[in-house]
Amino acid sequence: MKPITPTIHGYLDYLTVVVFLAAPKLLGLDGLPALLSWTLAGVHLALTLVTDFPLGWRPWLPFSIHGWIERIVGPALVLIAFLPNFSSNSSAFGLYLFMGLVIVAVGWLTDYSAGAKQALRPIG
Repeated sequence: MKPITPTIHGYLDYLTVVVFLAAPKLLGLDGLPALLSWTLAGVHLALTLVTDFPLGWRPWLPFSIHGWIERIVGPALVLIAFLPNFSSNSSAFGLYLFMGLVIVAVGWLTDYSAGAKQALRPIG
């Protein structure tokens, strides 16, 4: 049994959006590392909002597909940390390495088979 439920995963997804949104300002990032961080915040927010799980807004994407996307993004962020534009800046390197490892760990610990058809629905 995996300990991260779809609801907890949703909260972690929104926290991830906040981290990527705030990181450039908090860590003093600019250029490509900052642009990628803001882009990841937007993409992760969109992905979370359209996922069919308890904290999704418009359930369109199955939670299992959401999981596969994160299984690609996590390792990709780890690799990005080692690119010259990122590895030469200790803050960028740390952010992308850390977030990549966190996303990989959350992916391993999440039960992606649960949570479908429980997304938030507008009342009315």
